[in-house]
Amino acid sequence: MPLVTLRELVQKAYKSNYAIPAFNIHTYEDAVAIVKGAEEMKSPVILMASPSAIKHLGIKIAACIMNDLAENATVPVVSHLDHATDLDIIFKAMKAGFTSVMYDGSSLSFEENVHNTKLVVKVARAFGVSVEAEIGRVGKSEEGEELQQILTEPESAKAFFEQTQVDALAVAVGTAHAMQKQEAQINFERVEQIQEVVDVPLVLHGSSGVPDEDLTKISKMRFGKINIGTVLKTVYVKKIREILQNKPDLKDQIILLKDASCAVTEMVKHKIKLLNSNQRI
Repeated sequence: MPLVTLRELVQKAYKSNYAIPAFNIHTYEDAVAIVKGAEEMKSPVILMASPSAIKHLGIKIAACIMNDLAENATVPVVSHLDHATDLDIIFKAMKAGFTSVMYDGSSLSFEENVHNTKLVVKVARAFGVSVEAEIGRVGKSEEGEELQQILTEPESAKAFFEQTQVDALAVAVGTAHAMQKQEAQINFERVEQIQEVVDVPLVLHGSSGVPDEDLTKISKMRFGKINIGTVLKTVYVKKIREILQNKPDLKDQIILLKDASCAVTEMVKHKIKLLNSNQRI
C-alpha cells in the first residue's frame, strides 16, 4: 500500500469516534513490529522518527525504513518526523521522503512559533507533506528531561491555527513525555474549551502515561492523532531481559531482537484497540 500523508488519515479520524495511533520507532525491528500489529488489527498507523531516532539512524535511513515498510504494508502508513526544532532537519526530511513533519516551536515565543511554523507549512505544501505543530508545552522532553508544562490556552490555539493553517495541532492538556506509569491526569475541561474554538484535528503527546480508560475517552474527542512511544521502549527492553535470562547462551542478536519485538506488536495491538482504530481499512 502506498505511503499516505498525515492529513489524509487524521481528517477522517477526528470526525469519527477513533484516533490514529502514532508510534515512535528507534530500530528496524521495532518498526517492523509496529506495522505487523497495525496489519493484524487492520488499523492505519503513523510511524514516527523522534530526535533520538534521527540521531541514531540518520534522516535517510529512517525514511528508507519507514517508507519501505509502508509500501509493502496492507494498511495505510504515514512516515512522520516527530518533535523537530531545527528547520534544516525538517526540510531535509521532506526531501528524504517523509510524508509528515512536526515543527516543535513550543519553547519559543508565540510570535516566533507562528513565524517558523508558517515557513514550514509553506515549504511542506510544495512537497505535498503534512505539518503538525504545538501550542502550549507538554511536560518533559522526549527523553524525560524536565521541562515546565504550559497548558494550551484556547484563544492561543485559535490564533495559532488561524495564522498557520497546520494540518494537526498538538496541545498540552495534562500529559508528559517519558512517563513510566499511567498516572497522567487529562484536563478534559481544557480539551473541550479548545475544541469549541478550533476546528482542526488535535494531537496528544505523552500518551504512554494516560490510563487506558482516559485514552479511549480522549480518542473520541476529535483527537486525530495519539502519540505513543515510551511504553514501547519499556516492553521491548523488558522482553530482551527476559529472553537473555531464559537463554543465557543465546549469541544471535537477530534472533534476540526478532523475538523481543513480539512484545512491541502486542502492545501496539492493545493501544490500537483502545483508540478504536482497528478495522478502519
